[in-house]
Parts: sequence; structure tokens; C-alpha cells
Amino acid sequence: MADDPYSVLGVPRDASDAAIKAAYRKLARQNHPDLNPGKPEAEARFKLVSAAHDMLSDPDKKARFGRGEIDAEGQERRPAGNYRRHAETAAGERYSPGMDEGVLDDLFADLFEARGRGGDAWRNPRGGRGGDEAYRLDVGFTAAVLGATERLTLPDGRVLSVKIPPGLVSGQVLRLRGQGSPGRGGAPSGDVLIEVQVAEHGLWRREGRDVLMELPVNLAEAVLGSAVEVPTPGGTLRVTLPRHSDSGRQIRLRGKGVAGDPAGDLIVTLRIVIGTPDAALEAFLRDWQPEHPADPRAGLDAAP
Repeated sequence: MADDPYSVLGVPRDASDAAIKAAYRKLARQNHPDLNPGKPEAEARFKLVSAAHDMLSDPDKKARFGRGEIDAEGQERRPAGNYRRHAETAAGERYSPGMDEGVLDDLFADLFEARGRGGDAWRNPRGGRGGDEAYRLDVGFTAAVLGATERLTLPDGRVLSVKIPPGLVSGQVLRLRGQGSPGRGGAPSGDVLIEVQVAEHGLWRREGRDVLMELPVNLAEAVLGSAVEVPTPGGTLRVTLPRHSDSGRQIRLRGKGVAGDPAGDLIVTLRIVIGTPDAALEAFLRDWQPEHPADPRAGLDAAP
């Protein structure tokens, strides 16, 4: 008797399409032959998982199986699609164009880990098509925020220009089509897949499309509202601080964060710095009587 596709994926019969897809992606990653070299049982399991997903991801096949019109092998009075037959195709066909792109992306990430992330290439035979090659590229923080063109030198000496779109984050994979291994018999070349690692920055950090930073200001600048220079990823800006600004006050510079449409903002948090002790300032504060005294700790309650 053929394996029930729901049992193969480990999901109930009322599982949603999203649950079926999630189960498939998890099992495909666990059992992929490239991640389990020398383990024929993993390859066999991978084929069954792919075949089960092939049936259950097809609304018509799934509905007919649910109504009992076809069995787990897809058999009926007039032979129909056979998910088991799909599972038993040649190993060289297991990377079919219909394979879930999300699974391919996950496999690329696993292959980076399995092969040390050191520039090793993954060959993906699809018939005569050339193999895909996977690499990693380190990108500066500003380049990822504003966008840039970086150069990647391959082991064979070729140098590729890699366009970094604004807003790129660590772990994203860029695809350069046709830059991989040459195809066989006139077939197209494979692709180069580049996993990007964005460097951290000592001044700025990102939240979504916004860039955040802390800006030190002195007491006079905070009280009087002076004009100060603020470094941004796109260059230095002169900004007038609001008068009577406390530490922690935030100033939003619109459009000065991650470039693009829409552009993010630069959010500046003020931090008052007293600096070197000043006798004149100390004397002034000892004699100072505010017109409207305020308790900065009013409302604080240490009770549980």
C-alpha cells in the first residue's frame, strides 16, 4: 500500500495549505540528499516528501484524494497523476522547476553552513543546465542603507559587480543569473547565489527602514536649543535642537534613513553630557532658584 501523503508530511487531513507547506519545507531540508551524503534512506525519504507535497499542493489532486476518487498513488479507473511515480524519478530530476522556491532558499542557507561558508560552490544539476554557485559577500552598513555596487572576486579569478539594493539585511540572497557554471550541450549556465552579511556600525543601527542613533549634547545646547552637526548615512546635517530638551528626547529626520520609496527616517535620541567639571557652572547651580521648581522624580514608586 502506498504511503498516505498526509502521513508522509505528518499533518492531519484538515491541515491548512500553510501547514502543509511548512511541514514539507521542514522535512525537505532535513532529508535533502546534498545535506545527507551517503544516506540513501534520506534520499528515499526526500523523494516521498516531495511527492506527497506534489499531490497535496495541487488543489484538484488534493480534493479528489479527499473524496476517494484517487488513492495515495493517484490511481483511478483511468490512470491519473501518480505522486508515487514522481517520488521515484531519477535522482538527477529531484531539483525540478516546480520545487518550492522557499525550500531552495532554505537549502542554500543549510549548504552554506554544511560547507563552511568559505566560498565553496554548490552544483545544482538540472539536466544539462549549468550548476549554481553559492558565495558570501560582506557589505558595509552604509552600503546596505543607501545602496551600492560591490565587487566579488570568484575563485576562478572572475570579478562580478554586485548591485546592493537599499535596505538589504544580513542573510538575504542575491541571484546573478547566468553567472554560474557553464551548461552542457548548449544548455544555459547556472546562477551565482550570494548571501549577504551586513556589517554593524558603531554609531547607527537599523529598525526596519529607520536608522537610529544616540547624539551626545552638552547642557547649554540642550537648554538653549543650539544648532549642532548630526552625522547621517548620507552625510552630515546641521540641525537646530528644540529648546529645553531632556536626555532621551527623540528628533526625527525624515527621509534620512534607508534610501528608497518610501525612504526611512533617521531617529536621533539626545543624551546630555555634563563633560569636564566646571567651577562656574557649579557655583551658578548652587545659587540658582528656578522660577517654577519641578521634581524630576515625581511619580516614581518603588512599591511592588
